[in-house]
Amino acid sequence: MIASLTLPETLRSSARELTLRRATENDLTALMRLLADDPISAARGDQADASDTEAYRSALLEITADPANELLVVTNDGGELMGTMQLTRIPGMARRGSTRLLVEAVRVRSDTRSGGIGTAMMRWVTDTAAPALGASLVQLTSDEARKDAHRFYERLGFVGSHRGFKYPISSSAGSK
Repeated sequence: MIASLTLPETLRSSARELTLRRATENDLTALMRLLADDPISAARGDQADASDTEAYRSALLEITADPANELLVVTNDGGELMGTMQLTRIPGMARRGSTRLLVEAVRVRSDTRSGGIGTAMMRWVTDTAAPALGASLVQLTSDEARKDAHRFYERLGFVGSHRGFKYPISSSAGSK
């Protein structure tokens, strides 16, 4: 948990109020469903299968115990999970010792996309979280197949300035 972030926070999206808060174990099933709701994640093994619950629980607990990480969820006024994202604060030597804020696993429930939820989430990251964490740069990666997501991030002012690479390591948890 990144202690310097003041949460929960109210986000506004398409004339509705949402709550951005830290994820808890009570969110686990909804988080699993949200990851499986995404075709690319589903193809990588996020199937929301009950037999995977302990692997997801372990990951959630590890993320929330780490002072440089935050797993956030967005809920509507009924408490339904609408979106999620993971933040990681990365101190660095490059750029004269700049701190970066890495945004990963941004997901918005498919039946609520294009309703401003993702925009509200990312605006909070750039306008509130990054300054609170002393980050001079917000960065993210996006799968090459996510053309709509690329247009979304560019519309928000993100620049596709680098090319990312991954090297899969076999493990019992699957490739990431």
